[in-house]
This record gives sequence, structure tokens and C-alpha cells, in this order.
Amino acid sequence: MSVDDLDAERAHLDASRKDLARMRRRVESLDSSTAGNWVSAEILDATLAHRLEQLADDPEVPLFFGRIDRTAAAGGESFHIGRRHISDSAGDPMVIDWRAPVSVPFYRASRTEPMGLTRRRRYGFSHGELTAFEDESLTDAGPTQEHSAILEAEIERPRVGPMRDIVATIQPEQDVLVRADLSQTIVVQGAPGTGKTAVGLHRAAYLLYAHRDQLTRRGVLVVGPNASFLRYIRDVLPALGEIEAKQATIAELVAIHGTVRAEETAAVATLKGDVRMAEVLRRAVWSHLAEPEEALVVPRGSRRWRVPAYEAREALEGLRANDLRYAAGRALLPRALAHRVLVQMERSGDSPDDRVHDAVARAKPVKDLADALWPDLKPARVLFRLFTDAAWLAEVADGVLDEPEQQALLWEKPPRSAGAARWSLADLVLLDEISDLLDRTPSLAHIVADEAQDLSAMMLRALGRRSTTGSLTILGDLAQATTPWASSSWAEALAHLGKPAGHVEQLTRGFRVPADVIAYAARLLPHIAPDLEPPVAVRRTRGDLAFTTSSVVEALSGALERPGSVGLIVPDATLAAVRAELTEAGLAFAEIGVPADEETEFDAHLDLVPASLAKGLEFDHVVVSDPTAIVAGEPDRATGLRRLYVCLTRAVTSLVVRAAELTEGGLPEELGGVPEREDAKVSA
Repeated sequence: MSVDDLDAERAHLDASRKDLARMRRRVESLDSSTAGNWVSAEILDATLAHRLEQLADDPEVPLFFGRIDRTAAAGGESFHIGRRHISDSAGDPMVIDWRAPVSVPFYRASRTEPMGLTRRRRYGFSHGELTAFEDESLTDAGPTQEHSAILEAEIERPRVGPMRDIVATIQPEQDVLVRADLSQTIVVQGAPGTGKTAVGLHRAAYLLYAHRDQLTRRGVLVVGPNASFLRYIRDVLPALGEIEAKQATIAELVAIHGTVRAEETAAVATLKGDVRMAEVLRRAVWSHLAEPEEALVVPRGSRRWRVPAYEAREALEGLRANDLRYAAGRALLPRALAHRVLVQMERSGDSPDDRVHDAVARAKPVKDLADALWPDLKPARVLFRLFTDAAWLAEVADGVLDEPEQQALLWEKPPRSAGAARWSLADLVLLDEISDLLDRTPSLAHIVADEAQDLSAMMLRALGRRSTTGSLTILGDLAQATTPWASSSWAEALAHLGKPAGHVEQLTRGFRVPADVIAYAARLLPHIAPDLEPPVAVRRTRGDLAFTTSSVVEALSGALERPGSVGLIVPDATLAAVRAELTEAGLAFAEIGVPADEETEFDAHLDLVPASLAKGLEFDHVVVSDPTAIVAGEPDRATGLRRLYVCLTRAVTSLVVRAAELTEGGLPEELGGVPEREDAKVSA
């Protein structure tokens, strides 16, 4: 790396910042005063505001992170690759958006397949200032460069705060998934530290770039396991210039039916999440159709038109055979009955037109019969009756749920009415299913669902019906499934989503979790996910792994002296006691899940993390306290071991395992005790 080359790159960075500022000033100079009407003005104002957000410049964030030099046969140009496109005053590119087709070789080129490149350059930055670069020749005949010091430094760079983008460090196998076609639903089965969450978010950013009109018109949704997780990933898409995607938890997704105000046992929640409930609810809704018993008589003028009961039945059955949503069939039934009257009018010599048809359909006898045959339904009333009417539940669940299961669904102390009911999350998901049976749920263009292994079959159906004409990116790890209703396979999950042809890709190369840490946690895999390939750490640094029987405060002392974020993961049952212990010791900390300020939840040096909320989070240094209690805090041992696997794999640099004792009883037997290594630090 020559000084002249470094100065030239710094000059290009300065020029790029000036051009970005010029592009922003240009947008700021535009206004909506020339719009033809107020609607156009509103649209133009929103478009300009969005563009200004895209052109925002954070001096701490480098404008480009790489460069590609193409062969003479490929054009001979050089392109700087960055988070957004920047052009000079003549319109020539200063920085190319990482999502543009020309950027693909930066991520995928190799000496065996150089993709028209002679060289790939990576840059090192410190607080936005370019400090170094590293060149990789793609045409030399020498050995392939196995490691990039700059790439490793970026992956391992300590941090405090929410998750950041990985656009500078995307690996070839990740890039293939990021750029997968919009029409394709993909499942990313990713071991801890493989970047599956980042892959999903970067795929959303790529699809918004490649299909902007379609996706902004129909919507992009990111679904996460809890509100803390969504706050943790909130900055990734905006950092890539994308603010169009919405975020929601499953509870927020179904909140249109109410708020979660009740809890229930894991067994009942598992039953309500079972896919068999879809058939029970389908039967419950359609059981409301009635059989016509009397003829329909419609007076019009001096005549009375009579439709026999069997013809009314034929009209109803004809609509039912069309596989319509319940509400659509109900809306059409009056017109179908009116059509039978018009046929008689025509036979008598009349020539009724559409106005007559409409008038007959609105006639009171027709509307009354339609209401009796096809009554109006509300989701809450249907579910309320299902949980309070044992005879009706037995009728619609016959052959689907056995008697003990039916009894488990019935409320012991029924509320006075559907309006007074206190619904659980599983109930709201069932209400969402009923709502879709009544009226079709609008479909989004794309959904990214993270930690999807924890979703029940009914939750997956709720996602699937929001993507009937779109696609999904499903992210998860079956080894990290920590709900009793979790999916047993991705093929099963895809079937519930209505996307059985979806593609499953397994990521096993870990870039974030150190080798010694992942090797220790992987001891649990034979007990929790024996069919999965074990993760492989590709970092040269093995990380720090230590064990201690000291107090929580003492276990934290070493980590708190080091740069980067620190996560103290504790059993949920001991949260209050540990909170008091930290407070008494005078340690400043934030508690995940109950932030005083949601904007700064992950900005503290030390985070206190209940084990139930650790999933998806990362910290430079982690202390896991009382592993045995973490396992015991779950409904069954398998789920508890998976919860512990999650907790042990949150570290990027160091992990301290704290237990009352480091022999049998202090550590779950499935971990096999403390590793027999000289550098596995053990302290009292």
C-alpha cells in the first residue's frame, strides 16, 4: 500500500462527499409549487422527503468500502462500491450502489472465477476516515488469499448499540441469497453467527432496489420475535437507505383483533397453534349456513313472485361451490335469489333490467331470507361461542380433536360476552384465521420473518395469507427453537406458509461467534437438533472462553474493562435478584425488554438480558449466569437446552459461564463439564 495510492483514495472519498452534498442540495432546491393540484403536491413532497433521507450523510460511516478493477476485455473501468449511488456533476459514478448488478463481482469473484476483474480492493476506516486498504489480485497464479485482515477487523470490530449492516462483509454464499429472485420464497437455516438475520434484511434492501415500484406499492414487512429484537435491528435498513419496510411482531400483526390480555398454559397454547385448528375454525364458520325451509315470496307491483325452497337451496349451494370467502358469498346471495325472481318475470313476458334486479335484491323478503340462510358473522363471536358452547365445539371438532383436547379449549369461567373476553396471543391468531375465512387478507409483496422456527402452524398460516401473491424470506435455526409449538422441519413450515416449493438453504460457516465458544455450545446439538450440520467457525481468532463460580459482579469485571458491548444473560426467574445485585454494586446497566427509552435500549455498555429475550441479539462479551436454571425455566428439558444453546452463542469475542459449581449439578450434563484445555480459564 503506497502513500500516493492512499492519498488518491482519500481524495476520492472527499470528492464523493462533496458530490453527495451537491446531490442533496439539488433535492432541497426542488419544491411542489409547480404541481398541478394538491394531490400531486403531496405526492411530490413525500417523494422529495424520502429522497433527502436516502441522501443523508453520516460522517462516521464510510461512503464506500470496496473497489473493483475490471479487465480490459470487460471495459477496464474501476468502480468504488458503497451503500448508495453517488454521481459527479457530469453524471459519472463516484460510488456504485452495492445492490447494482455491476457490484456482484465484488462479493463473488475468485481466482477460479474472476468474473472480469483483475483486482478487488477493501478499505479500512476509523470514524469515517480512510486509514488503509488491502488489494487482492484475481489474476495472479499464486495461492489464493485465505484471509483478509480488513474483513476480519470489520467483522470483529467492537460495538455498542443496535445491529449494524454487513454490506461490507457479505460472503459469496450470503450474496446468492440476498440477490435471490423476488418470486422465490427461501428459508435460511442458519447456525449462530452465520449472519442469517443480516442476510434477510439485506435481501429486503436488495429487493426494494431491484423492484421498487412493486414493493413500495404492495408493501414489505419484517416480522421479529419480540419488540426488543425489532429495536435491535431497526437501524440496518435505514443505514442502507431503505425506510419503506415496516416492522412488526406476530402480536402486532394480529393486533387488529385486540390486544394480548390473557395467558394460558403451554399445553393449551400449543393446541391452539396446531394446524388442526384451521379445520375446526373452517367448520365453525361454514356451519352457520342454514337450510331453506319455506318458499321466498316477493311482492312487486300487483304480482307476488314465489321462489320454492329447493331453488333457494340451489342458489345457496351454487355460491358455496364457488369456494368464495364467507362474506363474499353472503353479499352475493341476495342477488342470486333475486335472479330466480327475474327468471320468473321473464317467463311471464316481462323484460326486467339491472335496475329491477337491484331493486329485487334489496327487497325486504329477499334480505331477510339471505340473512337467515347466510348470517353475518364476527370473528370474536365465533371464537367466543367455540370456547363456551361444548356441544357446538364437539360438533365442529368431531374427528379432528379428541374429547380431552376439546375440554382444554373450553373456558372454565366464561366471560359474559365476546366483547368482555380476554384474549391470549394464540387466541388472536385464531381470530385472524377466522377473519380470513370471512374476508380475504390483503397480500404484501414480500415478508421477512426472523426466528421463524418458534412460530406455531397457525402463526405461519397468518404470515402465509399475507403473502399469497408475494414471497417470503424465512430465517431461523431449528436448534434454537424455544417454544413447545415450534416447527419440527422447514418442509413442514413451508407447507403451513402455503409455499411448499420454497427453497431451503443451510448456512453453517460462522463469522461472528468465536471457534471455542461455538464448539462448546455445539455439545448440545446431539441432544437438541441431531439432524443439523454443526456450525463451523471460520475466524482465525478462537475467542475467550472462561468458567467461574464467583459472584455475578465479579464475573463481569473483566468484560467491563474491555471495549464493546457486554451482555449479562440470566434466568428469567432470577432477573429481579440480579438487578438488585448490579444496582447495589453501583454498576450502570440497561435492561432488555423494559427500556426507559426505546431509542437507547442497546446503547449501554452493559445490558441485563433475561434468557427469554436473548435470541437474535449479539454482544462483544457475554456472561451467562446459572445455565442449569436457564434449562429448568422451560416447560421441558429439550426446550430448556435449546434456550441455553441460544444464550451460549450470543458472544462475538468472549464468553464467561458462571455457575454455582463447575461439576455435576452446576452445569447441565449435556455440556460434558468444562473443556479440558489449558486456555479454558477457570476461576473461583
